[in-house]
Amino acid sequence: MLKLLLCFGTRPEAIKMAPIIHECKRRNISFKVCVTAQHREMLDQVLDFFEIQPDYDLNLMKAGQSLNSLSAAIFNKFDQVLELEQPDLLLVHGDTTTASMISQVAFHRQIKIGHVEAGLRTYNKSSPFPEEINRQIIGKIADFHFVPTINAKNNLLSEQVPLEQIILTGNSVVDALEWAGVKIERIGLPQEIHNIQTCLDPKKKLILITGHRRENFGKGLEEICEALLELSQNTDIELVFPMHLNPKVTSTVEKTLKDKPNIHLIAPVSYPSLLWLMKKSIFIISDSGGIQEEAPAFGKPVIVTRNVSERMEGVEAGFSFLTGTSKTKILKEANQIIGQPPNFEGKKNPYGDGKAAQRIVAFLASLARSSSNE
Repeated sequence: MLKLLLCFGTRPEAIKMAPIIHECKRRNISFKVCVTAQHREMLDQVLDFFEIQPDYDLNLMKAGQSLNSLSAAIFNKFDQVLELEQPDLLLVHGDTTTASMISQVAFHRQIKIGHVEAGLRTYNKSSPFPEEINRQIIGKIADFHFVPTINAKNNLLSEQVPLEQIILTGNSVVDALEWAGVKIERIGLPQEIHNIQTCLDPKKKLILITGHRRENFGKGLEEICEALLELSQNTDIELVFPMHLNPKVTSTVEKTLKDKPNIHLIAPVSYPSLLWLMKKSIFIISDSGGIQEEAPAFGKPVIVTRNVSERMEGVEAGFSFLTGTSKTKILKEANQIIGQPPNFEGKKNPYGDGKAAQRIVAFLASLARSSSNE
């Protein structure tokens, strides 16, 4: 029997790993879950919504901790988990510090690694920081690469990753959206959404804003905020900005946008509330990788406040528009979309069809069969 351990630490990882966990349950494949809690509150919301109970919770989040102190804590604490569990295969996701560090810990113990959402690249080590290098490190040591797109597959092939180690699956974020939609329809909208509705004007067009990238801290985020302030002068629209908990985000955003007409600065929202806001918006301004993947499912354009993206499929399909943090470029794209919204009728989400988890778990099941026959 294959001993499988799934590990993640942030909200985006949890969202994208949740469908794999549910598919393992559906197919009666044994597994355990370890969370580092690199994010705490935001992670817990997703664990609760997706009904995931970790077997190990390292609870490593500390206010203001550096990447290096977090990395050291992961190395120490996760090694103890591996000593206890001794899994045959570790499944990690994406490009976080959690994913990079636990992969290296597992590599040192010669444990095989499966990398979900593998192969995304900008080949710019500073953007996204530190995620680009995290993902490349995992790509060097992983044994199985579950790639969401052909572009990701081609990136790995160009890096001499053997073809037989690459499995094209689509992105499990689409699976998560479908699962969430079914649950929300069953249980109804959370109270949080009703609270948000009370501050919105239904006669105005809604624009959703998010921002958290480290490379945009400081001057970049300041210029984004200046663009948002000017955009808010249009009395036909209103902006909703769920602010990331990082003080480097909140202090900059509040300095420019607090108590301004047509701008609602709110606390981070739960996953179902974020999906509701995406669905209600006319477009989104964000530096989030996940939102670039999710928005096409709702037919929503995204102004991406980054100079480069490892998710160029959305740009190529016309869903995403790269502007960097330039106030001029952001306003140009925003006004263009407001004046002439793009038509996405008939266009499919370039990131997946909702069956990524099925493909990943089917491959894991084949590994389990192989190991039992040896």
